Amino acid sequence: MAISQGDRLPNATLSRMGDAGPETVELDTLTKGRKVVIFALPGAYTGTCTTSHVPSFMRTIEDFKAKGVDEVICLSVNDPFVMGAWGESTGATAAGISMLGDAASEFTKAVGMDFTAPPAGLIDRSKRYALVAEDGVVTVLHAEENPGVCDISGGEALLAAI
Repeated sequence: MAISQGDRLPNATLSRMGDAGPETVELDTLTKGRKVVIFALPGAYTGTCTTSHVPSFMRTIEDFKAKGVDEVICLSVNDPFVMGAWGESTGATAAGISMLGDAASEFTKAVGMDFTAPPAGLIDRSKRYALVAEDGVVTVLHAEENPGVCDISGGEALLAAI
């Protein structure tokens, strides 16, 4: 069953590129006592993810901060090397977006937002969605029906909901 508004986010061990290379981070440490935005997408370097989803949060990150958001996190079922490189190539890292990998799809499956599309080479990937969590509790959730579309899960749509 997919996560919904009012649910507590499960803890998960995620990965990111740190100054000394790959490092793990517990999701609980990023959400406890904080207001965070998490936007998840099917994969780094894929079409809609690169041309629409990430740029929408790059455009709106300062507006989210003005509304009290402590951190904007991009989450994908990719390894930390890919997420780090993608963050650099898109400018997302420079914009202040945290690029986190859920390499084993642990978090994605725990929140019921996984899908598989073998013809596209996407196995155990994340559906496209965006959420706001306050102290680990989902207060706003916008999930797309189709992973190739970025309408209600984009930065502007989520920003308008908070």
